[in-house]
Amino acid sequence: MEQPTVDSGRGPLSGVRVADFSRVLAGPYATMMLADFGADVIKIESRDGDETRGWLPPVDAAGDSTYFGSVNRNKRAVVCDFTTDAGLAEARRLAASADVVVQNFRPGVMERFGLDEPTVRADNPGVVYCSITGFGDGAGAALAGYDLLVQAVGGLMSITGSADGDPSKVGVALVDVLSGQNAFAGILLALRSRDAGGPGQHVRVNLLSSLLAALTNQAAGTIATGVSPQRLGNAHPSIAPYELFRAADRDLVIAVGNDRQFRTLLRLLDAAELAEDVRFTDNASRVAHRAELRAIIEGRLEAASAAHWVSVLSDAGVPAGLVNSIAEALDFAAAIGLPTVVDIGDPARGRNGRFVANPIRLDATPPSYRSMPPRLGEHDGADWLPRQP
Repeated sequence: MEQPTVDSGRGPLSGVRVADFSRVLAGPYATMMLADFGADVIKIESRDGDETRGWLPPVDAAGDSTYFGSVNRNKRAVVCDFTTDAGLAEARRLAASADVVVQNFRPGVMERFGLDEPTVRADNPGVVYCSITGFGDGAGAALAGYDLLVQAVGGLMSITGSADGDPSKVGVALVDVLSGQNAFAGILLALRSRDAGGPGQHVRVNLLSSLLAALTNQAAGTIATGVSPQRLGNAHPSIAPYELFRAADRDLVIAVGNDRQFRTLLRLLDAAELAEDVRFTDNASRVAHRAELRAIIEGRLEAASAAHWVSVLSDAGVPAGLVNSIAEALDFAAAIGLPTVVDIGDPARGRNGRFVANPIRLDATPPSYRSMPPRLGEHDGADWLPRQP
């Protein structure tokens, strides 16, 4: 298990202040990534707080939402009531003092409060202002940017699920996470440009474009052929065998990427003669006869446990793995030496928590885990003009 990195004040984003007006997932994910690398992120919430504070169960040991906690560590939190002059003045002061402003309200909301990009830039010319929307700020501006909705209209559900079943969403709000990663990257690019003498920029990220870009080979095939791919369950449209299989006791995945791996698989399954079968001699033939190949492979796999086959195949260089639960996945990552879970303690408040580690590794300036996700308004009344190291 990775232990928290002591904050040395030397994170790559140390000295960068972020006024974070975002809530739910995409924006808070991006700002947590910034915070993990040293940015001073001030989370600005309404009196009711980020919606995800109330998204429970599950809850942690203190009874707080694990959803909220998953994307809000290393931040300070204040409440700014936009319905009052004092609250708006405080919000504008924070925006004026920030290197980065992040917001994911519907287009038009921040304008109403004088916190839109042109207004903030008038007081803070070098600001990097990041807007995260569902469908951009044009004709789709009025559409609600919910991850499930974007998975549907963006085509992801059409290729997810079994061939004879209903379209299915992915088991996590993947589009929000992808959009948060794009926002993180866009902010870093804009900061780099500004550091090189360029102006502050408006970074625009939307969920639909993030999803379409992430469709990669599936979108490329559609553009090239004019034919939309269909659901294949756990199979791959261009490779076989590359899917879920059933062994004697549970499921495993076999991901054969070339002919050498396929021949090794057949040898280990005591079916080497099939390498000369015209149905399976090359990948294109295997894709065309996927169902027949699958039946043959599963017939051999039922002789032993999934763990046995994973061990035998992996040792021989054939990619294979169990279909793990999330708990098993965390244990597996730890067993192969990857940082997985970090502990963050806050003895002064009698709080502590465990969180998934940041996935980015830097040799000299690794991520640091300095503080638990803040309580609503925990840092109200502080003098925000001095910067936190």
